[in-house]
Amino acid sequence: MSCNYRLLVKNAKQVVLICNNGEKYMSKHGMQHLCVIENGSVVIGSDGLIKAVGPAEIIREQYSEVSFDKVIDATGMCVLPGLVDAHTHPVWAGDRVHEFAMKLAGATYMDVHRAGGGIHFTVEHTRAAGSSELLASLSSRLIRMQRAGTTLVECKSGYGLELHTELKMLEVIEEARRTLPINISSTYCGAHAVPKGKTVAEATKDILQVQLPRLKEQMSAGSLRVDNIDVFCEQGVFDLGSTRSILQAGKDMGLNINFHGDELHPMNSAQLGAELGALAISHLEEVTDEGIAAMATARTAAVLLPTTAYILRLPQPRARDMLEAGVIVALGSDFNPNAYCCSMPIVMHLACVNMRMSMPEALAAATINAAYALGRSHTHGSLEVNKHGDLLVLNTTRWEHLIYQLGGHQELIRYVVIKGNVVYDNEKTVDL
Repeated sequence: MSCNYRLLVKNAKQVVLICNNGEKYMSKHGMQHLCVIENGSVVIGSDGLIKAVGPAEIIREQYSEVSFDKVIDATGMCVLPGLVDAHTHPVWAGDRVHEFAMKLAGATYMDVHRAGGGIHFTVEHTRAAGSSELLASLSSRLIRMQRAGTTLVECKSGYGLELHTELKMLEVIEEARRTLPINISSTYCGAHAVPKGKTVAEATKDILQVQLPRLKEQMSAGSLRVDNIDVFCEQGVFDLGSTRSILQAGKDMGLNINFHGDELHPMNSAQLGAELGALAISHLEEVTDEGIAAMATARTAAVLLPTTAYILRLPQPRARDMLEAGVIVALGSDFNPNAYCCSMPIVMHLACVNMRMSMPEALAAATINAAYALGRSHTHGSLEVNKHGDLLVLNTTRWEHLIYQLGGHQELIRYVVIKGNVVYDNEKTVDL
């Protein structure tokens, strides 16, 4: 072994692999029994991929003749896979802090929406913003997520609702993908709301006949990479028929179906998603038993968003029922102007307290299952050989502290590593 290696993380008190048999997701009982090595080490090669994970003494013997670009002595510390945030809306201008006061006074999400706030307020400001302004704010938000341990994040468009701005948002996401170390899964969400002055039928026609054809052109030309298609399927927004036609058109273009469903009203979105072969459905606060059963059978992931239910005082997503039924449960922050949270550790804490998930379930949901929801669990979401060398080093002897200490990640996370490169060193308090 004479070749150079990028990183050795050695002598960790715990190395949490999550799983170690190439599982693409975990469900039910598997989520309760995470794979953890006591006194372990991780080796990452010059290609940024994991070359070995195992007991420290075995790694020491196998790699004794090898030179590393960097060595982290993790004695007394824990190593975890980088966290995966499976649902965010991070590209926008114009915050909505004023609406938080309305909600605290009792206004519902749809009350704010009808008063000209909500998505339409953000659309107005995002349409007016230049690409450089949007890129600067997106980059600062992604760096903030990275500091909180997120190494793979889903990023949606959806504050344009017309061709020009939707493309502008997707181009900004593409530029962030090129210039930042954090891994990005890009989602076209042109059906996030019905634009002012248009009917659902007119908005659907615009997406099918104008927006998606241009998007397909850009993707074919290689100027834009888009991974997923999203629709807000909801009363007063896009009905089941419109949702079906948009999602199917996206699937026909090679996009993964990953959409908002059953959030405010039971719309039978879960059944629709399962029928269409959706990779994931988000929210699901109002999902029915039939919807849960359909998702379990179809292996469609449920991306649960505890921040949204918390901020909007909605019924909590039925995580326990879904887990018992064998649904693949993932987590996301739903970062957006309505739910301003960049921290997956806080999301996991809320999932445990409010949705009654255990800590192992929450960590699996924020790693391997969130990666599955983005079609990336073959490369991300666990510490296994040949996966990306994305990991966290925690300054604590038990990994559970990352969830237990509400808001404590700012002190707990010592290093964030992406593809074997240290992208955040907490003692230097700079992003590298």
